[in-house]
Amino acid sequence: MSEAMTEAALEHQLLEWIAQDCERVRALELAIQCAKVHSMPQWCIAAGFVRNLVWDRLHGFELSPLNDIDLIYFCPLDIRPERDAAIEAYLTQLAPDLPWSVKNQARMHLKNQDPAYTSCADAMTYWPEFETAIGIYVSDVSECNYDKNTQVTADQPLLCQCATSYGLVTPFGLYALFDLTLHANPRRSLLIFEQRVSAKGWLRQYPLLKLMN
Repeated sequence: MSEAMTEAALEHQLLEWIAQDCERVRALELAIQCAKVHSMPQWCIAAGFVRNLVWDRLHGFELSPLNDIDLIYFCPLDIRPERDAAIEAYLTQLAPDLPWSVKNQARMHLKNQDPAYTSCADAMTYWPEFETAIGIYVSDVSECNYDKNTQVTADQPLLCQCATSYGLVTPFGLYALFDLTLHANPRRSLLIFEQRVSAKGWLRQYPLLKLMN
């Protein structure tokens, strides 16, 4: 990747790729509906939802199936795990074919033994690798005018024509992700990072990746 590319150019490219992926567009549409129903003013879909899309594109691969849709949100007023379960159940009812995972970041510091997080972006600064700490959310959306029953193939992706405004949460920026690197976050144990790299099989699946621990 050319170092001349700015963060703005990388953001534009990422949002264009998101808009061309019917499954990701669908997941985001369902997430904004869920956010309105369950009063989630601060949320995003993060981790592999964004990361794998970029790695697939830069490797010239067909897009990997969505094997985990990590919807994170921040609500310090109600940190009960039951709230996450209820939101996840709602999304599963809307789309049982999608692999939803919902976590309120206002309580995750307890599990990770970190200082209390102040936002989704703050929580993401503790994630084990920089390239995973990227999320996307919908800031504004109008009614889509495409036919959701349209058959879509890898060669003919569906381009959503709705007036949708996406926003990104990028506490470490986008350059590392587009540079096909894997950086360990010094805020987390290096062992955790190494275990994740091994368990996920990223270096086998994406041979152009460079380990930067």
